[in-house]
Amino acid sequence: MLQKQVNRLRRKARVRSQISGTASRPRLSIFRSTSHITAQLIDDEAGKTLAYVSDLKMKDKATKTELAGKVWSEIAKVAKDLKIDTIVFDRGWFSYHGRVKALADAAREWGLKF
Repeated sequence: MLQKQVNRLRRKARVRSQISGTASRPRLSIFRSTSHITAQLIDDEAGKTLAYVSDLKMKDKATKTELAGKVWSEIAKVAKDLKIDTIVFDRGWFSYHGRVKALADAAREWGLKF
């Protein structure tokens, strides 16, 4: 493997070793590719995904950062239906910047705590 990939996997393992989600406080895991972003609410104790939203099916003409906010508004509706008000934020190997930050800020606007 290239050193860049090794560093990325090491960073992901470091972040993931410190956080875990429960049914009352699920883990918000995000994945950001070059053109899309996905978000999942995960209960690690039961090994279940509670909610999944991606911008793949969104037909809106918007920037990637605006789509990240819209992804969160969709998953926030599901979180409110499940009566979830606190989450654990799992950014994976991505730095807290750009689309990742936009998604987190949108989560805070919807009233979630992490």
